Amino acid sequence: MSPRLPRLHPRALFSAFGGGLPANFWRLWISSVSANLADGIVAVAIPLIAVSLTRSPAEIAAVTIASRIPNIAVGLLAGGLADRLDRRWTMLAVQLLRFTVITVLAAIAVAGALSMPVLYATALVIGTGEAFFDTNAQAIIPALVGRDRLVTANGRLFAAETMMNAFVGPPLGGLLIAVSVPLALSAGALGFLLAAVGLLLIAGGFRSERTGPGRRLHADIAEGIGFLARHPLLRTLSGMVAMGRLGSAGFFALLALYAVAPGPMGLSEPQYGLLFVTFGIGSLIGSFVATQTVSILGRPNVLAGAQLLFGLVILVPALTANALVIGAGFFAGGIAIMAWNITNVSLRQSLLPSSLMGRVHATHRTLANLAEVIGAFAAGLIAEAFGLRVAFAVGAAVIIVSVAGRLIVTDDRIRAAEATAEAT
Repeated sequence: MSPRLPRLHPRALFSAFGGGLPANFWRLWISSVSANLADGIVAVAIPLIAVSLTRSPAEIAAVTIASRIPNIAVGLLAGGLADRLDRRWTMLAVQLLRFTVITVLAAIAVAGALSMPVLYATALVIGTGEAFFDTNAQAIIPALVGRDRLVTANGRLFAAETMMNAFVGPPLGGLLIAVSVPLALSAGALGFLLAAVGLLLIAGGFRSERTGPGRRLHADIAEGIGFLARHPLLRTLSGMVAMGRLGSAGFFALLALYAVAPGPMGLSEPQYGLLFVTFGIGSLIGSFVATQTVSILGRPNVLAGAQLLFGLVILVPALTANALVIGAGFFAGGIAIMAWNITNVSLRQSLLPSSLMGRVHATHRTLANLAEVIGAFAAGLIAEAFGLRVAFAVGAAVIIVSVAGRLIVTDDRIRAAEATAEAT
């Protein structure tokens, strides 16, 4: 008689996936699923609309630049306000802003009035909202789960974000835009609206606890900048992120021009969306193995290895236009980026006091986005002068050089910095 297999109750399966995370976290998770599905749709729709309007690499790269300029202009302000205002309500306001902007863009598409200036204006507004949303989103997670569950929480959150943003959203966006541009944009707008509803379900208040006398906003912002500048580990991690953005910005800004016919890869719009499926699969795998990988290799080696692999992935299109080879590179890149993101964000959160969380995250993001603007601008100029493949190769070299940060990010320094953070 064969042995009876134990029954797996659905609640037990959810408990295993949930990792003991609280209900409020899962409400944020549900909101994130909807928002990132919308992000994935819009992220494919905007470049494809741009390619339909112009074939100039510089003009297409300018869309990315327009989306990042607000992060530089208001990023530090967003951080200062994140440590003063309720973080959940700020995130809710941004999702409603995204819904409104994409709805207006869909209406413009229906009217047949789309143009590059309209895309630039849309990117500016969306980028402004992103500066406030992402700063608050990273700062709110420790308040939801506690520092001891950060890696698990970030892993589950990044899994959902990547599944929607890279695995479901882009191919869906490619299919929808092949049917109708307004249809694709309307689907994205609906996703942002549902994400706002999800944030309404989160219970409690999420205003940072501040001690000491009140200060002017500019003094608070300066404190966040100074904390990052004086912290060797955070400073190095920010530098590695900035170089990663500097090198990859041109790749992602110009990829549609390289991939979609009559570009070298010769893909259709739906095929371009499907290219990101491989990235999504890799990212999903990376989100679930990040904790185990860190425990085996250590955080410094995971960070350095992921950065190196990402640089090599950016190099692949400089060497070949074969969609299968590039798709395989995207799969590896998905694993690398997810391992980097979970490890880097969790480490940064573990090193920061709650009262400084928003400001330091904002300083970090401002530097990263400044690098991204410079990278997209430089890549556009390089591509205009020497071709897309040269632009990709230069970007890959920049990312690979940043692996030298591993010399500073060591296990001993991480343990010492975490002990100091816990004592404050």
